[in-house]
Amino acid sequence: MSIGKSIGLDLGSKTCGVAISDGLGMFAHPIDTLYYDTDMAQLEAPLRKIIEKDRVKMIALGFPKMMNNDVGLRAQISEEFKALLESWFDCEVVLVDERLTTAAATKQLISQDVSRKKRKKVVDQLAAVHILQSHLDRQRFLRGD
Repeated sequence: MSIGKSIGLDLGSKTCGVAISDGLGMFAHPIDTLYYDTDMAQLEAPLRKIIEKDRVKMIALGFPKMMNNDVGLRAQISEEFKALLESWFDCEVVLVDERLTTAAATKQLISQDVSRKKRKKVVDQLAAVHILQSHLDRQRFLRGD
């Protein structure tokens, strides 16, 4: 059963890591790190290109809640970005708890002996993979797959 592709986004203060699923919604893999200054609208065109090319149906956006479960500034920015994504694209946008995903991604890259320079280029993509994969796994669990 093909459910369409999904993308995962890890929004940082100047970067946005992007991951994409396979068509069955089983596995996430990294595809890009997008850069912007203070205007998140700069992300619309490159995301539109990905969404249209791959016929994306759902966006899993990292939601960086604080460890005590409070919604801090970064999580509020993610909520604002979710509203922007919904205004730009005809896709479902889901906030996914992303606590510690960047730390897990960094630890994974260090364990694989990836240089600091290379880690900086791919850590956001790998964090996006963690965000998307956790959402895909949760959806499969809820469906009973």
